[in-house]
Amino acid sequence: MEYEYQLYYLSSQFYQAYPQNLFPEIEYKSTRAYACMLIDTHDGYFICVPFRSNIRHKNAFRFKHSIRSQKNASGLDYSKIAIISNDDYLDSSKAVYIDGDEYKEFITNANHIAKAAVKYVDDYILHVTAVKPLDEKEYTRKYGFSTLPYFHDILKI
Repeated sequence: MEYEYQLYYLSSQFYQAYPQNLFPEIEYKSTRAYACMLIDTHDGYFICVPFRSNIRHKNAFRFKHSIRSQKNASGLDYSKIAIISNDDYLDSSKAVYIDGDEYKEFITNANHIAKAAVKYVDDYILHVTAVKPLDEKEYTRKYGFSTLPYFHDILKI
């Protein structure tokens, strides 16, 4: 399956609705917005996968061929996904800038990244709804620091 995707920044309205003190796992920096890959699932919401500079776990797509990735573990972090159903949470006023080498690698792997992100969300839903529960260790490894519990209302869990 091919997914539709675009690149966005999350808006200030998103961060007002999900403040850091109440939602500590959401990526937040007051000095800059996080760029994200916005995936249209056609399920009434979007999956927003943030680009990150330093990823220290396996629940991500990590760049391998960019100059920056040789020094940092940069990539797209599935564990910090935001589920978006409100268009006001997307900042369409700014063009998204990504490192040139990483952009090329991203475009080459965009459908793979989208499939993996959707699977990450779907596996979470299957676990939480007890349709296909994960072993406790596997759940903790995969979702222990995930943002997905913040979005149960949008995911209809």
